[in-house]
Amino acid sequence: MRVHRYGTRAALVDLPGAAEVLGLNAALAADPPEGVEEVVPAARTVLVRFDPGRTTFERLVEQLSGRPPEPPPSQCGDELVVPVRYDGEDLAEVASATGLTEAEVVERHTGAEYRVAFCGFAPGFGYLTGLDPLLHLPRRSSPRVRVPAGAVAVAGEYAAVYPHPSPGGWHLLGHTSLAVWDTEREPPNLLAPGTTVRFAAT
Repeated sequence: MRVHRYGTRAALVDLPGAAEVLGLNAALAADPPEGVEEVVPAARTVLVRFDPGRTTFERLVEQLSGRPPEPPPSQCGDELVVPVRYDGEDLAEVASATGLTEAEVVERHTGAEYRVAFCGFAPGFGYLTGLDPLLHLPRRSSPRVRVPAGAVAVAGEYAAVYPHPSPGGWHLLGHTSLAVWDTEREPPNLLAPGTTVRFAAT
C-alpha cells in the first residue's frame, strides 16, 4: 500500500488490484477514521477525502497503514440477480473470439459470481470483477455511438450493465429489463461498490 497526498483534502491509496480495493473500501465503510468525508474506490486506487479541521494527512496515513487491504470475504446474504436475455449484437463475435459456442459463452457468463469493484464512466456504471478469464477480451476497435440502457457487456477483465444510453466500446452479450440506475429510487444505484451480482438467463 502506498499513500499519496492528493491536494489539501485527500489521500490517494495505491493498491495491487481490485480485491484489495474492495477490502479497503469495505473496511473504511465499516469503521471510517475520524475526519473522513468520502471514500471513492477505483480500479487500483482508493481516494479518501478528509476534513483538515478534524484530522491531518499524516494522521490519516498512519490510520490507513494499520488497515491491511485484505480482500473481503464472500457475502453470504442477499445478492443482486440480473435477468438477462442473451441476444446481444456481439454474442456470436465473442463466441468466435474465445473459441466457445454461444451457449458456452452464456454458461460461463452466468456461472460466475461478480462483485462491483467501483463505479465510473457514468452514474451507476459499475465495473464488475469475477468475469471468467476465457471471456476477457479487449474493447471493440470501433466503439458504438449509442449503446442502449440495460445492455449487458464485457470488456477486459470486467462485466457491466449500461445504466443509460451512451457511447460504448464493450462487447454486448444481451440486455436486461432491470433498471440498475433510477433517480426516483432510494438508493438510485443497484450496482454500488461491494455489491454481489449474478446474471441469470431468461
